[in-house]
Amino acid sequence: MNLPGTVITRTLDRFRIAGNYPMHTAHLKLSETYAPKPIVRASRRTAALPAQRDARHVLVTGGAGFIGSHLVERLLADGKTVVVVDDLSTGRRENLCCVLKHPRLKFIEQKVSTCSQLPRLVRQAESIYHLAAAVGVELVVNSPIHVLQTNLHETEVLLAAAAPANVPVLLASTSEVYGKSRKPGFLESDDLLIGPPLQARWSYACSKLMDEFLALAYAHEQQLPVVIARLFNTVGPRQTGRYGMVLPRFIAAAKSGKPLQVYGDGRQTRCFCYVADTVEALVRLQNCAAARGQVFNVGSSQEISIRKLATLVIELLGSDSSVQFVPYSRAYAPGFEDMRRRKPITRKLQRVVGFRPTTSLETIIHRTAQENVALETKG
Repeated sequence: MNLPGTVITRTLDRFRIAGNYPMHTAHLKLSETYAPKPIVRASRRTAALPAQRDARHVLVTGGAGFIGSHLVERLLADGKTVVVVDDLSTGRRENLCCVLKHPRLKFIEQKVSTCSQLPRLVRQAESIYHLAAAVGVELVVNSPIHVLQTNLHETEVLLAAAAPANVPVLLASTSEVYGKSRKPGFLESDDLLIGPPLQARWSYACSKLMDEFLALAYAHEQQLPVVIARLFNTVGPRQTGRYGMVLPRFIAAAKSGKPLQVYGDGRQTRCFCYVADTVEALVRLQNCAAARGQVFNVGSSQEISIRKLATLVIELLGSDSSVQFVPYSRAYAPGFEDMRRRKPITRKLQRVVGFRPTTSLETIIHRTAQENVALETKG
């Protein structure tokens, strides 16, 4: 299937995907596997489509990003044909270096909203993973207009394109939507407590929450098969500290012998989920009919304070670095608010798709440090 426009596609006689993404989806019960209903179209529109309707692809927006690139590798390992749409505003072509020449991968360097091929790409898709978004605390604080416009408009355009074709959409959302809630653990049905609009920090949470509302509105009014995954601090190889992500910042500092900068008092806690576990959850949710029209927490339940995380990174990497505490006002802006706890309750995910993340934090740190060194060596 040839796609017009700015498409990068090459063929390798032999190819082996880097990474270990076993096909766990084969263990799902038959009742949990989503089988799309045949779409009946008018003869005029049907005539414009390719003759081979079974030669479909999976569309991944933001597929050159940290999580997206791991998802693309997994889908290719599962035998899927994949089309990536990414404008590389926060993603990197290097994230796809191991698969960029794969014969079943097509890469389109464009925004979703400006991609002239989007209607056809959606029409020919068996499913869509919408990961394209502006993320990272530093980006949110420094460029709130870009964050709001990107997260709202790109999702709006994608859902409008997917609805007429009834293509299943998985929307990647965020734990940020829980806002300032002080609950020890978050359920998908909890009330949400967002901070005031005077604090740009909350613009990201609001934009992703509006994405959720819009996706569920399409599910309700137009029966679009939608599932929403609220991701809790996904970490692993290829994640950059460029936009304030804490673990890659700590690992880079520890390897170079520099102080690990902890913002605030360091007693705020987080739960870190390995990217391969997140990808496994996303694939299972997309393939599960019972998940349609619902919201799911995706994350680890292993909770740790940021100051203890810094100490653990130093210990595991055998670094001589120290820990330096930096006030929020100096790290971001005066009046910056942070969430003291952010722990997911994932019983619903385990009940519906039979999976919960299990990779330990120690293993995550070792793998991330080792694989990032390998990437740096290649570069």
